[in-house]
Formats: sequence, C-alpha cells, structure tokens
Amino acid sequence: MQSRVLCLGSGAGGPAARRVRLLLRQVLGGGAAAARSGRLEVRALHSSGDTVTIGDVSFKIKTPKNPELVPQNYVSDSLAQSVVHHLRWIMQKDLLGQDVFLIGPPGPLRRSIAMQYLELTKREVEYIALSRDTTETDLKQRREIRDGSAFYLDQCAVRAATEGRILVLEGLEKAERNVLPVLNNLLENREMQLEDGRFLMSAERYDKLLQDHTKSELDAWKIVRVSEDFRVIALGLPVPKYSGNPLDPPLRSRFQARDVYHLPFKDHLQLLYSLGSNISAERISQLLSFATTLCSQESSTLGLPDFPLDSLSAAVQILDSFPMMSVQNVIDRLYPYNVFLGKEGRTAVKDALKRFELRDSESHLLPRRITKVESVHGNKPFKADVTVQIGDKEVTFQVPAGTGLLKKRPRSDTFIRTSSHNRLLAEMMQSHMVKDMCLIGGKGCGKTVIAKEFADTLGYSIEPIMLYQDMTARDLLQQRYTLPNGDTAWRPSPLVTAALEGSLVVLDGIHRINPGTLAVLQRLIHDRELTLYDGTRLLREDRYQNLKEELQISDEKLQERSIFPIHPSFRIVVLAEPPVIGSSTQQWLGPEFLTLFLFHNVRSLSKSEELQIIKEMIPNVPSVAVEQLLSLTHKLWETNDSTAQSLAASLSTRQLLRICRRLSQHPDESLCYAVNKACLSRFLPNLARSALHKNLQDSGIETSQDDMKKLEEKNYTCEIKDGILKIGSVTMPVYNSTEKMKVPDVLFYENVQHMMVMEDMLKDFLLGEHLLLVGNQGVGKNKIVDRFLHLLNRPREYLQLHRDTTVQSLTLQPSVKDGLIIYEDSPLVKAVKFGHILVIDEADKAPTNVTCVLKTLVESGEMVLSDGRRIVANHAHVEGRENTIVIHPDFRMIVLANRPGFPFLGNDFFGTLGDIFSCHAVDNPKPQSELAMLRQYGPDVPEPVLQKLVAAFGELRSLADQGIINYPYSTREVVNIVKHLQKFPTEGLANVVRNVFDFDSYNNEMREILISTLHKYGIPIGAKPTNVQLAKELPLPDHKFLGYWKVDQPGNAQQKLLCPTETQKIDVKGPLYLNIQGFPLERHEARSLSFTEELAFWTLPLGEVNLVCDVTVTKEDEAENILYVSTCNPVSLYFMNVSSKSGYFVDLYDLFPRTVGNVWQPFVTVAPLGNPLKGQVVLHEEESNVVLLLDTNNGALRRLLLLPDAQESPKRTSWWSSKEETRNYKICREFSHKNWLVFYKEAGNRLVVLDVLEGQTHTISLPINLKSVFLVAEDRWLLVENETNQKFLLTKHAHMEAEDSEVCQLYALREEPAEMGFGLTTASEPCAPHAVSSDQLSSENLSAAVGQKISSPNRMFSDEHNYATVVIGFPDLLSPSEVYSWKRNSSLSHKRASPSDPFYYGARRKTGAAKQTNCVTLLASNQIVRILAPGDVPLKDIYPKDVTPPPAAGYLEVTDLNSKKIKYIAIPRSQSISPYTSWLSKISDADALLAPLGKVGLVTVDMGGGVRLWETGLESLQQSLQDWRNMIGQEDGRPVQITIQRDSGLDVSSPKHGKVDPDNMPHVGGNTWAGGTGGRDTAGLGGKGGPYRLDAGHRVYQISQAEKDAVPEEVKRAAREMGEKAFKQRLKEIQMSEYDASTYERFSGAVRRQVQSLRIILDNLQAKGKERQWLRHQAVGELDDAKIIDGLTGEKAIYKRRGELEPQPGSPQQKPKRLRLVVDVSGSMYRFNGVDGRLERSMEAVCMVMEAFENYEHKFKYDIVGHSGDGFDITLVESDKVPKNNKQRLEILKVMHAHAQFCMSGDHTLEGTEHAIRDIAKEEADEYFVIVLSDANLERYGIQPARFAQVLTTNAQVNAFAIFIGSLGDQADRLQRTLPAGRSFIAMDTKEIPQILQQIFTSTMLSSA
Repeated sequence: MQSRVLCLGSGAGGPAARRVRLLLRQVLGGGAAAARSGRLEVRALHSSGDTVTIGDVSFKIKTPKNPELVPQNYVSDSLAQSVVHHLRWIMQKDLLGQDVFLIGPPGPLRRSIAMQYLELTKREVEYIALSRDTTETDLKQRREIRDGSAFYLDQCAVRAATEGRILVLEGLEKAERNVLPVLNNLLENREMQLEDGRFLMSAERYDKLLQDHTKSELDAWKIVRVSEDFRVIALGLPVPKYSGNPLDPPLRSRFQARDVYHLPFKDHLQLLYSLGSNISAERISQLLSFATTLCSQESSTLGLPDFPLDSLSAAVQILDSFPMMSVQNVIDRLYPYNVFLGKEGRTAVKDALKRFELRDSESHLLPRRITKVESVHGNKPFKADVTVQIGDKEVTFQVPAGTGLLKKRPRSDTFIRTSSHNRLLAEMMQSHMVKDMCLIGGKGCGKTVIAKEFADTLGYSIEPIMLYQDMTARDLLQQRYTLPNGDTAWRPSPLVTAALEGSLVVLDGIHRINPGTLAVLQRLIHDRELTLYDGTRLLREDRYQNLKEELQISDEKLQERSIFPIHPSFRIVVLAEPPVIGSSTQQWLGPEFLTLFLFHNVRSLSKSEELQIIKEMIPNVPSVAVEQLLSLTHKLWETNDSTAQSLAASLSTRQLLRICRRLSQHPDESLCYAVNKACLSRFLPNLARSALHKNLQDSGIETSQDDMKKLEEKNYTCEIKDGILKIGSVTMPVYNSTEKMKVPDVLFYENVQHMMVMEDMLKDFLLGEHLLLVGNQGVGKNKIVDRFLHLLNRPREYLQLHRDTTVQSLTLQPSVKDGLIIYEDSPLVKAVKFGHILVIDEADKAPTNVTCVLKTLVESGEMVLSDGRRIVANHAHVEGRENTIVIHPDFRMIVLANRPGFPFLGNDFFGTLGDIFSCHAVDNPKPQSELAMLRQYGPDVPEPVLQKLVAAFGELRSLADQGIINYPYSTREVVNIVKHLQKFPTEGLANVVRNVFDFDSYNNEMREILISTLHKYGIPIGAKPTNVQLAKELPLPDHKFLGYWKVDQPGNAQQKLLCPTETQKIDVKGPLYLNIQGFPLERHEARSLSFTEELAFWTLPLGEVNLVCDVTVTKEDEAENILYVSTCNPVSLYFMNVSSKSGYFVDLYDLFPRTVGNVWQPFVTVAPLGNPLKGQVVLHEEESNVVLLLDTNNGALRRLLLLPDAQESPKRTSWWSSKEETRNYKICREFSHKNWLVFYKEAGNRLVVLDVLEGQTHTISLPINLKSVFLVAEDRWLLVENETNQKFLLTKHAHMEAEDSEVCQLYALREEPAEMGFGLTTASEPCAPHAVSSDQLSSENLSAAVGQKISSPNRMFSDEHNYATVVIGFPDLLSPSEVYSWKRNSSLSHKRASPSDPFYYGARRKTGAAKQTNCVTLLASNQIVRILAPGDVPLKDIYPKDVTPPPAAGYLEVTDLNSKKIKYIAIPRSQSISPYTSWLSKISDADALLAPLGKVGLVTVDMGGGVRLWETGLESLQQSLQDWRNMIGQEDGRPVQITIQRDSGLDVSSPKHGKVDPDNMPHVGGNTWAGGTGGRDTAGLGGKGGPYRLDAGHRVYQISQAEKDAVPEEVKRAAREMGEKAFKQRLKEIQMSEYDASTYERFSGAVRRQVQSLRIILDNLQAKGKERQWLRHQAVGELDDAKIIDGLTGEKAIYKRRGELEPQPGSPQQKPKRLRLVVDVSGSMYRFNGVDGRLERSMEAVCMVMEAFENYEHKFKYDIVGHSGDGFDITLVESDKVPKNNKQRLEILKVMHAHAQFCMSGDHTLEGTEHAIRDIAKEEADEYFVIVLSDANLERYGIQPARFAQVLTTNAQVNAFAIFIGSLGDQADRLQRTLPAGRSFIAMDTKEIPQILQQIFTSTMLSSA
C-alpha cells in the first residue's frame, strides 16, 4: 500500500512537485517556516478505500462514477496554512452533512478553496454561476423538444441531488430575490417536487420506504432517492458591504458560514516571493503592505473600493520580467484610481503610495515601445517572443499569440503610431503575458483601433462583441434555437466559439452591461473554465490534458461527454468608458470588477499627436484650420468646467478626423460651421452654447457676416443631367437601382434652406459617412431624407424605433412556423444585404442601450445576429465560415432623431452615438425659405397672411429656444394651416390657427404668451367681427366761398419785383465715418382684438431725456418707406424701414454737443434724398444753420458749407429760454426726393436753393422779409411775409441753368373777399397757412369737396381758423383763384388749456409758436390731418358724459372733405415722458409729431419714442376692414345646417319664398312671410334656414353670435364672489393681512410665468424618472421574443411586462439635488434700487426659487443665504425649514429688504461664494448648484475678477453660477469677459434674472436628471 504525504514545507514534497500553474499561483501560498509542530497536513491514502486526512479530520474517498466531472489541478504542492484550515472546516461540515456558505471579499479564492476540497475528496461537481437572469428552470428542470415531443432535462441541482454530486452555487447575491427559495426544501429536508411529476426524497426516508415496498413500486410513484453524498457549497459576497441582494433569512438559516478573507499577510508574501525572484523582497512587501492598507476598514469608509489583492501575483510576474520598471505604473493597472476616484480618494491613495515609497522616482522606467514580435519555434505553438524597449534596455518575454500568421511589420496605412500609443501597446503586451485586459477611455479616443492593432501585432483574429444594457447571460454564452426537425438545441455564442478557437474577444461597452450578468464570466476569466447551459464544460488546456492522461481516453470520447478544452491563447480585451466620478449611477468599476482584469487608461491624445495623426491620415487638409481646431479642443479639455468638458467630448479624435476629411474635400468651408455641426450647437442648452461661442472666439474661429451672406445668396438648385445629380455645388452620379418601388417619392417644395441641408448631406455622403439628422418635430427631416434618396435614386429600408424596441427586433423577427423557429430579416439586415439605405426614424425613442448595437455595425462593419449569422465588412473574413453576410458596399444608414432635452425627453441618442455619425442639425426654414415653401402649398392664400404666419411662428420658435415656452412650433404646423386656408379660403385665419393652438388653451400662462405673440403680428385670434372701434365722426361745417386770390401786376412796379439770383459751388468737408448701430424693432400689429385706425406700433430705444424733434418719411418708393426720426439732447438720428424687423441709429452727440443751462440747444431736422442719392439724408440744425449730408448706408458724414459769408456763430442763448427770440433757419423739403432743398432764415430776405447733385447753391434775394415758405410746385413757391402775413407767389424755371443767372419773378397775392350783398364783405385778417399741399387734388376729390363737378389746378391748405381751404386755379393760372373754406367755430391759437390739464404741455410755453406744426395734407384720400392738444379737442362731443377721456399724447384731427366729416383719434400716451416739459412744448403743441407715410398713411412719433402707423382714408379703411374680417372668418349668425343630397331630386327640407305681405308690415319670425327678419325657413334677413336673404327694408333683428356665446352676468358675478371669498379665507388661515397679500403679489406676480414653466419642467423630470421598464421572466404579460423557444417547450415564465424597476441592488439611494442661492443684500442693492430696481429683482428671484421648488423638496433641497457688509453667511432660508405659504415667504422677502436697508457697507461676494461652495459640498447630494446674485460692484472693493473666476470653479462637483445685476457703466461686461464661459450672466435689465435662473436650471438639471 502506497501512502503519499502532502507536506507543507517550502519545497519538501514527495516526488517532483507538479508544475505550479499560472492561475493558481495567486491562490495557494507556501508556508514560511518548514513543518512546525501543530501544522495541519493533508494525507491522501490511496488504496481500495482511500482516505484523506486534514489535521485530525479524515474522509473516506469513494470512486467517482464520472471522473471527468472531478475538478483537476486545483491543489498545488504547497498549500497556505490558512487554506488548509478552511479545507479542514469544510471537511468537518461535509462529515456532518451540512451545507456550507463561504463568504468573503471578491476574488477567485473562495471558488478555488471549494474546488481544492472537491479535488482532494474526488467528488464530482455541478457548478452554476448565478446571475440576475437565472431562473428556477436553470436550477431544477428545463424542457427540451426531441422528435416533436417535449420532455424534461434535469438541471444542476437535480442532477447533483440524484447523482450525489456537490452543487457549487456562486454569486448568491446576484440572483433575483424569488429564485433561490426553490432550493430551501432541498437544502433542509433533501426533498423537492419536480415539474415532471417526480419527487426527490431524502436517502433515509427512501431507504425506510424500501423496507416496506419494492423499488418498482416507488418508481411507479415517481419517487427518486437523493444521494446521501449530495452537498451544497455556496459562494457569496457579504452584502451590506458589497452590492447585491441580501440573503433571504430562511435561506441563510440553512447554511453554515465561513469567512474566507484574503490570504493572511505572511502566506501571501511567501507566495509573491516565490513568483518574483528577480525583485527585491523589500519591494514586494511594500507592494503587499500598500494593497492591504487599501483593503482595510478605514479605506472603505473613505469610499475606496477594495484593492484586488488576488491580482498582485500578476503584477509581481510583470515586475519579475521587468525589475527596472516603475511599480506605480503596475499599481495603476491593478487599481486605476485616477479613473474612478474623486479628489479625496486620489489623495488618499497617493499618500499611501508615498508612505510605502512606491511613488515613481527617476530611476524607474516605463516601457517605450514594442521593438519586435516573432513566433516561437519548436514545441510551443501559439506563443510569441516579444521584445519591448524599456529605458535603454530591451527585454524579451513570451506571450500567447493568435492562430493567424504573425505580422512581420506593422501595416502603416491605417494605424498611425504615436509615442503614447507605442507605450500603451507595450504596456498591453506586458499585461497580456499574465492576464486579460480592460481599456478605459472616453468616446472616440481610439480604443477599438488600438485593440485591433494589438490583435494584428500578435496575429489574433478578433471577435468583437457589442454589449448592451439588457443583455442577458444567455446572450453572452449560449442561445436556444430549433433544429430543422423542430428539436430545440443550444447555439454557442461568439464568446464561446472564440474561447474554443483561441481568438481575441473584444467586449465593447462593458460599462453598459449589468454587473449581475457579468458574473457568469468570472470563472472564465479567473480559471479559464466555463459550464454552459446545455451541460457542456470548457476546461483550461492543462486541466484538459491532465484529464485525458488520467482517464486514458481520446478527445472524441471527451467531446461526446461534452468536455472541450479552452484554447491556450484565448484572451479577452474589454473596452469601457470611464466611470462618472461622483455620480450615483454609472459606477461600474467596483471591487468585483477590479479582480478580473488589468486596466489600461487610454488617454486622449495630446495636441501634437493629434496633429500628427490628422496630417498623416489626411495629407491635404489646410493646416491653419487644423491648428485652430486642435487648440480649441484642447482648450476645452483643460478647463475644469463640466459644460466645456462635455463639449470637448463631442470633439473626440474621431470627430476631428471627420471634420478634417471634410475640410480637405471642401477647403472653402468655414471651420466655425464644422465645429458647430459636430457639437450640434443649435440644440445645446443656452449655457453650453454660449460657452462654445466664447471658446470659438478665443480660438479665432469665427464666421463673418459676409460668409453667411455668401452662403445664403449662393444658387441652391438641384438638377439631374446625364445621370449626374447636382445639388448646389456638389455632384454625384445617380444610382442605378433595380428596386424602383423602394425608392421614396415625396411631395417636396424646394427652398433654399432645405437645399443647403441636402448639399451638406451629399458632401458627407460622398465621404462615405453615415448621417444623423437631429431636429425638432415637424421641421421636415423625413421629407428631406426622402427627397434626398429620391434624387439619388436609392432604395430605402425604413425602421421606426419606439420605447419597446429591443436588440432582437432591430435585427431579426423570430416567428414560429410548423413548430420551427423562422427568423425574418428586419429592414436593417435587408439593407445590409442588398445595399439599400437604411432610414432609422425616431432613434431617440428607443433606449440607447438598444441603439448602441449600431456602433459595431457602423464602426467595424461587424455584427452578430441572434440566429447565429454574422455580418462582416469584407470578403477576406468570410473564407471557411458559413452563415456570414457581407456588407454590401452601397449600404448606408441615415438616422433621424429629435433634439435632446426638454420637451422631447427622448434618450440622448446624440450623446451616446453622435460620435459615429456625421451630424446635421435640421432647423425650421428661415423666413424667406419658409415663405417660398408656403407659397407653393397655398398659391391662393394672400401674401400678407403668409407673412404674418411666418413672422408669428418665427417669434414663437425663438421663445421656445429661450425656454420661455416649451413646445417648439414647427413648419409642419404652419403648412397644415396654409393647406386649410387654401382649401377653405373663406374661413378666417384666426379660426384656423386655433387648430394648432387649441392644445394650449387650458394652460393660462402659455395662452397669454401665444395670444400676445399672435396679436403682435396681427393675427386676430379671439376677436369678434363686431369689435370695430373706429373713431366717432362729427359733421364738418358747410364750406363757404371766401373770395378770390388775385395776382397783382401793376405795370410800373414790374421792375421792382424781379429778384436776382447768384450761384456758388458748395464747399464739402469730410467725410467722417460714424458708427451705425442696429437695434431690434418689436413691431406690434395694432389690429388684434379690435379694428381701429391704428395699424402698428413699436418703440424706439430713446434715453429718458432724449426728445424727438423731427419725423419724416421717404417719398417716392411705396414699398420701402423709410422713417427718419431725429432727436435732440443728445442729438441722434433713428431710421428704419417701416416694415422691417430692425432699425438703426446714428449718434451725433460729438457733432452737436449737448449743452446745459441757458445755452444753445441744437434742433435738427431731416430731409431724405431720392435716387440716385438714395439712403442719404440732409441734416439741418436750425439755429447754427449747419447742413450735414449723412449716407445711412455706410455712415459717411460730410458737412456742406452753404453761405461762407453768412455763417454766424450761434447766439449764446437757448431757443427755449424765455428771453429775446432768436431767428432760426428753416428748411423746405417738399421736393427733397428730387435732391433739392430750400433754406431761409425767419424774417430774413434770402432764399438759398441747395442742389445736392450738382453741388451748387443758388441764392435768391427778395425785397420782403419772410415768415414762411411753401413750395407749392417745383417752379412756383408761396411766400408769406413776416409781420403782415401778406402772401406772394415766386415763379422760376424748374431747373436753373448756372450760366444765365436768370431772374425770378415775385407776384403779390391780394385776397379779395366775396361780396355778400349789401356791401358787406367777409373780410378777415390774412393768416399764415400751416400746411399747403405741393400737388393738386384729383378732379373727383375736388368735385366731391366743393360739391360741383369741376376740373382745375388747385391747392389745399389749412390754417388756424379753418379746417381746410381749397384754392381753385392756384398756382398755375394767373387769373383770380376761387377760395373755398371750412371754417372752425373757434380758432386754434387763441385757445389755451387750463393749467389744470395735466396731460398737456403746451400750457407751459410762454410765447411764440411751436417749431413743428404737425399738419399734413393727404391728397389721395382728400384729407387734412393735424395733431391737436387735448385742450383743442371737443372732448364732450366725442366721449359720452360718463366716460373720462383716456390720457392721450394728443389727438389726430382728420378732416375728410369727401365724406364731410371730422374725426378725432386719440394717440395713446407714451410710457415715459421726459422731465424737460417746457422744452417739449417748444417743439410741438402736443406730445407727438406727425408725418405722412406713402399716399394715404400717417406716422406719429410721441415724445417717449413710440412710433405708430395710422390709416385714415375711407377707402383704404374699408378695404382693411374687409381683410380683417376675412381673417377672423365671417359668421353671419345663422346656424349651420346638415343637408343630405338625395338623387331623387327631392330636397330634405324645403326652404320656400313664403307669402308676400301686401302691406309690407315688418314680420319677426313665424315661418310664414317672405321678407321677414329673424325667422326660419322663409327668405329674409338674419334668420336661420331660409333659402336666401331678402331685404324688405326693415330693421334687422340679428341674433348675434356674441349673445349666443355669452355667459349670463350673474353667473360671472357668482364666480367672482366665490373666488374672493376663498382668497380671504385663505389669508385668514395663514394670518396674512390683505395689505401683505398685495405686497407679496407684487413679487410673486412678476415671476409667475417662470415659476409655472419651471414647475412644468420639474414635473416632466419626475415623470421621466418614473418611466416603467420591462420586467422579464414573468408568468403573465406580453410574449418575450427572446424566450419564444422556451414557450415552445411549454415553459411558464416566458412573458415580459412593464413595471416599476426595482433599483439595482447596491445602487446608492437617489439623493436630492442641492441648490444654494447666495443673494446680495448689501447696502448698494438698496441704494441703487431706485435706479434699476435691483433689490426688488433679487427679491423676485428669491420668491421664484421658493415658489418653484415648493413640494419638490425630496428632489431639490435648497437654501438661501445672503451676503453684505455685515457678513458673508446670513441665513435667510434653511434647507430643512423651507417656507410653506405666502406669509412665510413674504417674511423672508421683508428680512432681505430690511437687511439691505440697515447693514454696513462693504462687500463679501467672494467670501460668500467661497463659503457657499465649500459648505454645500459637505452634504450628501446628487449634484450641487450655487447661484450667486450680486451687483458687479467688485472693483470698488478691490476684488480681482480673476480671483472671482477662480472661486467659481474651486470645486468641480459644484456648479457655480454668477448673475450680475445692473452694473454701473460696463463693470459687469468687463467682469463677464474674465469669468469662465457659461458661468456668468449679466442682467442689465433685472427682469431677466428669473429668465436666467430658469435657463440655469433647465440646462444643467436636465442634463443629469
């Protein structure tokens, strides 16, 4: 009898020790001293009844029935003492018949102890790794189909029980809660009821029964004996410490536990010494000490995951080959602390490294590169010798190599080696020697490429496996399928085939997969062993060989028994994205994972390396662009700001290469555009967008306006010529397709913008890119794509994704036919096969974990389908493999997605996969493009309607972009409106737009915004056709014949009245260039709810002391009326096209300095010139007679010197002082559009004619002193003499020739009164007219005015005594002219308003007439319009007694000579009135100025800068009213009838004419008489159901629509009272006075809208968080495609249903987000509150935060602190005591106010911010926000902006933002430039603060919620 002792000395051990095997070394240690007394030893006594003794416990071995199931090669020759103790304990329990549970930290130690025990006792093993996908069928019995019938196969637990094996359950904490209790009874009583009706019974009971019954009886009862050798060994992690499901108490009670901690220090050290003979013992012990430190209790309280002690042996092996190498580098591979730890963790690890002297020093080297790789000859196949250069040395070592031929030289074409990649590959080689690897790196940094290069170097074939989130353990290992005869079978997954063939498996995206699923791979990675679902076992090569030798059987035999060897060179490389530090969800890199791999961090490339790669891959790319691009990217990487980092992430190396490829093809494209496209900046949140913009500017990447213009003006058309498609400037041959029916054909109206997108798509398409189109809904993504494919003639496959899309449904649809599973190709597979274009729509609706399978398809062109076929990219990979599909070269993908973020709340497709596609943002078309498109949809819809729609929707979209409204209105909506209007033109626009906006009709805030926007553009939504509010008309007195004007021609006085002229050249000085600044015009259409004379209004941005002094409009061009407004104090000129969206202004302050006191005040008038000087204006200053010529196109200003001799310096008196009146110069500009003007001085005797084109002046000297001059025609001027008001007519030739200085003639006009009979005359004092027309009335208008048919030259004028005067025959006929006039009851000038009238400033003027008369003649509509002060208006006649007139800036008096009526139209008062009232009164009698606009329009500008356009002409008003009513839609008040047309010719109801009443009495109702009013079925007016209208001349009784719709008054009143009562009751409850309530309302009301929209967003966030997930393995629900075969076999749990997903075991609690608002309550806030209301705005902001977050305290914890001179931490609201009602909120606002009033001066902004950031980060929270409100008064206290910037970014976890309120001067602007982009905001107008807060919340909280 041979006895063998396994002794535990350090080398004494019987025969030659078995070779210590690689993966066991780390597990089994050797003792330190030789056999010491009291040591345990293991004796194996081999004989017929072998016995194993451990210490004092012995176990008798039985011969195994299936020796191939006994574990092999686990016991090494020297076992560590601690392990032997564990084995002894297990043996004790085994003898007791108890089940054991080995509990301990992650790592292979527990499993290897179990296996060693089984190997020692020669027991067969049934191993199962539990995962979250394990179901009870995996444990008990699974059904399979054989020959058409289903039967049960026993699974591991049942097999073990019946055969007497040992069941090893690994990973109990991974299994779902309700799975393991299945085993409870088996563990306790060794009993179990099986599905197939058998019953397992414990051995003792069975044996008892056998005494009474025969075996056959028991078999008939289906009772099965459980072997007495059956045991369970469970391996698990302790759950509170590690993540997982805690043990079920009943289950726990059935096990005996043993804590298997890491090997003790000594044992472990011994083991490491034996491995690392080349390294100093000191280094090894330092390494181990360091590792043990990190596993201690203290380090886990710091939140550091355990150090993977088991991987130390791998590290020591690497160091053994490379003794000179840096230890820190190796530690980094075991424990990549820089990747997954936050700042504190990193510091802790670094300190530990320093403590054990493991930090890098100079002498420690890193591997530099691989110098050569050669295969090893001889008896070692699949090995390679690799030489790595480290420092100056080269070290050669052996590594496993692939089955392919080794590459002799690196292929240089695709992979470009940079130094960092060389180093990485060398390090990977070292790790490859000992263990599997994991590469961690961001998106697009080249992980896949590096893995591929690594594989090529060693001749591996790669097996890429894309992991996705709901991947199950089955998908990883084996899947079921059906054989052709309908039997079920298992198909190995690519991972398993790779293990057998020895490929390199690349698991891509391990961070996505559930850690519970990954558990099934642990044994494969640690021990290279694997048990599959069908019972197949894969063994490590040496164990397999061992088994063969022991059993002496052939490979075939073993394979019959389902045992296969794993190929020795099989390796796994895992790719992952770095975990998000500090986030609660994505910590995939836990202690368990750390034990599996060696980690390599793939850093993003340095700038020089990226440059090298781009240059080598794309040689002809413009280098300047690359330089700028890289500096931008690296600048973004370097900031420690999360927004910038996320931007940089979307500029990964992959994207940069794409941009450069595109630039090399199209070098003229702007870089700015490319970057914006790559980042999809159109859809970034505002903060990120501004950050990007700022960084682009800093890097010098900008687009100029000209480029944009060029782009837009380029010719975008598409044409197909000779089979070549040309879009814009890009061409491509048209595809020749066989499948015509799959080519989309779509109605598409071309427009510039969509053509631009298509041109862009074509560029990328030609570069071979797959496209991603992102945009809001309804912007035409599908249309564009369909049109694009139609033009290219490419067949399309279409996939629409949705919430329930799974990976299977993306690729294959399984279905069952005749009991066989048939897979149908999805569109994706078809497209790949046949080279079609795959259009994936709504990609953001599917979970991103599903869509990420597209990545391998796009990237490497490989993909494994669920039926075992695989898609490969090129034919080279096909040979020898069946079931492959080669990707067709024409296959392309076009993906459509909505934009990320609110309100779509889709999944962020762009974020996860945007990198692999070329992205295009599709936006709503620009106004021009949209108009062009709508014209094609609605050719008959009136143009103004289309323009209104486009403008209104444009504004709504910009509101959506700013986040003020949530729904982005799109082109789709507009198109639908236009289609409706096209088909039903009579329906009003106001009704049709409701088809879109009724969705919002219940959300009040939203409705207000919508209605005000629609009204602004004149869409009268909500108006009734009866709301016509035109001014009341008063009768005009009859006209009187006043007499004649006669031209005196006394013979002898002829000589006297010839006036000499002289001509001079003008001196021009200049030009000087002025800055023309633009400003936006908020133009509001005035006819929204009611129809009035007012057309539109907008406000000029005047300063509050700016006074308007002149208004004029260009004459000639009707379409382009340009309005000029000049102002004084300071002098500036505003000009704008009245129909455009923007205006311009020029500041002339430097030319006319504003002076103060009794000194000269400039007063400037404007005269616009006409062609060819269009766009130029003459400015004339009245007092100094300065004449300037300004070119408004380029800002050139020239001074024209008219009279060099008469240039007087201005008198030192001001024109508004009450002293001696100065004489001013005047300008006559009636013919300025002909480019000539006349100047004269009041009471002077010269006329200066300035001809701007010729550059000459003609001076006419007169014998009279002038009062005023009217140019009644080009060659006849009416002069009025000063003092006497005598009128003269001056005639001259129209165009003066310079040579003959020709003489002008002056005629005196004598006014002869008409004779009244009796010698009386209507003599009156001659008076000076206010306005005279410079052209004549048409003969129709003239005839209508004077009431007789007449045609003659005429002029119309107006003065203070008459409404209007018409002179017939003047000025062309020299015969006497008749004068007709309409006289006023009382003259204007004698009236003065009583000083009590507060609205009228004319009262303040002491003497003299106003400078502007405000009277215009409108010849086309036969009207004279002037502005009157309210005192001159008969208000009693206009308004009823009980109505107080509204405050008005003045009234338009419209005298209409056609209808003989006068109207008074009130001009609404301006918002602000300048304090200089006496000065105002000098300019005009009323607070507004008037100018004609076109032929019939008027424009008024009030003193506050409010511009209004009016329409007064009767005809045009009627036309407009008609249009307006059409827009509302006519409702004639008749009910709508339903008629059904019968073909029999009989009508259903027959309206009739009715009887005719011979007396024609009025009939109301009664269904009898014709010509009734308000009845039914008979012909009449205003009734219902009559056949036609019949007017018999009676008053119509209309049942008005309004009356039908109205709510009775008492109902309204009751509702109002109810509301008030409830409000008072509420106040009473919270003890708040009504005064307080109104105070609070002041703050709360101001931010109501923002609060509302924030709450909507928060609600949606909550809803999104609650979205339900699929729960699998359910007994009811919908059939789960993945389990369709299990369904065939008759399993129950094959359904899935939606449910609330339990949080993953061990995932941290969702913590609330933490917000701190730091408000400035310093004295300056109170002091400047009067200027800009900053304190009140801060209070509003505080109010908004308190209201918006009410009831969301569990999600957002907020507190509010103040800072002021008193201190930096003044608590206003504590996070646990937030105010609950308005009273408490008001208290807080009061505290703020009081504090600001009474605190010390000083500023603690910095300290407050710093403290807030430091303080808030101490609390546990999901995310931190600090928002600082401050006035930018920092400089005053000597605080450096840079210092502030530094404070804002002190802690990367805290998002800190600063909002500066109203600054003095440009302080805030300067500050913002120095602060990090996107972190600081300026609220110049404090109304913006709530807006900004809303922006911050939405853009940051949404990103992470």
